[in-house]
Amino acid sequence: MTRGGTGGRERVKTARKRSASSNRWLSRQLNDPYVKKAKADGYRSRAAYKLAELDERFGLLKGVKRAVDLGIAPGGWSQIVRERCPLASVVGIDLLPTDAIEGVTILQMDFLAEEAPDAIESALDGPPDLVLSDMAANTVGHKQTDHLRTMGLVEAAVDFAIRTLAPGGTFVSKVLAGGTDSALLALLKSRFTSVKHAKPPASRKDSSEWYVIAKGFKGD
Repeated sequence: MTRGGTGGRERVKTARKRSASSNRWLSRQLNDPYVKKAKADGYRSRAAYKLAELDERFGLLKGVKRAVDLGIAPGGWSQIVRERCPLASVVGIDLLPTDAIEGVTILQMDFLAEEAPDAIESALDGPPDLVLSDMAANTVGHKQTDHLRTMGLVEAAVDFAIRTLAPGGTFVSKVLAGGTDSALLALLKSRFTSVKHAKPPASRKDSSEWYVIAKGFKGD
C-alpha cells in the first residue's frame, strides 16, 4: 500500500489475489477518519466512538458498576467503559481472541453455547447494570439469511439481559436496518421504561446497522 492521490488520501496497490471488494474495503479503511482517530487515541477499533457517542446522547455509562460486553473483540467498547467507569467490573465474551484489557475479564467462547451465560454471571460479583452487544453474525452473502442470523444474536442478547440485569439497568444492542422486529420491540417495551433506536455518527452512513437502547429495566 502506498500513499498517493489527491487530498492526502491513501491509495491501495492492486494485488492479483485481492478481489475488487477487498480493495474497496482496504481503501475505505485507509481513508476513514474514525479509523485514523482510533489509532491516534489508542482505541482498538473505530467502534469505540459509536459507544462514546451513544453514551454522550443517552448517558449509558453514568453510575455503571458492572457491565457485560457481548462480542467484545477487539475490545473498543470495553475500553470506553473502563475509561469512563474506571471502577466498574467488566466481563466480555467473544469467539475471537481478544488481547487483555485492564479491569476486564475476557471469556473466549461462543455466547450461544449453553454454558456461556452462567460463565458470564460467575465472572461478575453481582447483576450487571449494563449489557452491551455489538455482535453480528458472519455474513454468507444472502441478505435475508444474514439478517436472520444477526437478529438471532440480538434475541439471545435480549434474553440474557432480561435474565441478568439489575433493576434500572440498560441494554444496548446492534440491530440491522429496520430496527428491532415488532415482537422483540414489544418485549423490550414491556420490560424497560424507555426503548429507542439510534445511529451514532461513527456508524458509516452506508452501513445497515442501528442500535437499540433500552433503559430502566423493570426487573421481575
